Amino acid sequence: MGYDHHEGQRVSRRRLIAGIGSVGLTGLLAACGRDGGTVTTSTGETVAPQATTTSDLTSLFADANTCRLTASTTQGPYYFDADKIRSDIREDRKGVRLRVAIRVQDSEQCGPLSNAVVEIWHCDAAGLYSGAEAQSSGANGGSGGPGGAPPGGVPSGAPAGNPPSGGAPSGGGNGQMADLTPTDDKRYLRGAQVTNADGIVEFTTIWPGWYRGRTVHIHAMVHLDNSRVLTTQLMFDEALNTKVFAAQPYAAHTGRDTLNDNDNIYADSMLLKVTEDGDGYLGVINFGVDSDRDGS
Repeated sequence: MGYDHHEGQRVSRRRLIAGIGSVGLTGLLAACGRDGGTVTTSTGETVAPQATTTSDLTSLFADANTCRLTASTTQGPYYFDADKIRSDIREDRKGVRLRVAIRVQDSEQCGPLSNAVVEIWHCDAAGLYSGAEAQSSGANGGSGGPGGAPPGGVPSGAPAGNPPSGGAPSGGGNGQMADLTPTDDKRYLRGAQVTNADGIVEFTTIWPGWYRGRTVHIHAMVHLDNSRVLTTQLMFDEALNTKVFAAQPYAAHTGRDTLNDNDNIYADSMLLKVTEDGDGYLGVINFGVDSDRDGS
C-alpha cells in the first residue's frame, strides 16, 4: 500500500476548501485522485489519495459485509476535524499494531466510491481520547474514561461534568451531539484518508483500549462532496480483545465492565474481519454508503 508522502502534515478540510475557492471538496478530491497526483491549495498545502491497493488486500473484503448499507450511529462527544490527512495515526501511543483497511462502496450500485474522505478516531490503551484527555480521564469534573462513567458514543448524550462544545452536527447518523472544541493540543489516534480507485483507505494504528460503559470500538466517518454521509463504529471479536488486553500496556488498565454482548451500540455488522499481520493485526470492513442520500 502506498501512502501520501506528506504524512503527518496538518491539512484541514475546511482550510483546503477555503484555499481553492469555489472548487469545493469535490473538485479537490477529483484533482487528488487524477492519475495518482496531488493538488496544492493557495496556502501551499498538498494532499493525495492512497495508491491503488494490492490484490491480496482486496481479496480480504470478499465477505466483509459487501454492498450492505452500513448502519449509522452516534459520533460520540469527542469528534472534531483533527486537521490530519495521514495513514499512520499512532504518534507516541503504545499498543498492539493494527492496520485498518476500509472499502467504501455505493450501497445501491455495489461499486467502489473513490475520492471519499474517511476519518477514524479512537481511544488509546488507557481509554483516553486526544483533544479531550481531561474529559475522557474524568479530570476537571468530567466523568469519562478509566475510573469514571462512560464517555463518548452513548446515545443518551455526552458525559456529565464539562460537556463538549462546538458547532451543531450535520449529515446522517451523528446522533444529537455537537462537534468537540478540543481542550488540549494532542492529535494521536485521529486521521483521515482519501479513498483510491478501489474505494479503499488504510490506516496504521493500535488496538483500541476501553473505558467504562462501552465495548472496544473505533469511530469512523465518511464525507462525500463535503457532506457527512456515514457515521459509524467498528468493533472487535471478544476473543481477540481478551488476547490483546492480556499484554501491556493494556493489562495495566483493569476493571473492564462492558463487552460486545452488553454494549448498547454493538452490532454484528460492525465487526472487523481480523487476521494476524506480522507483529500485529489487520482488520478489514466494507462501508455501504447511501451516496445519493435517498435512504437506500
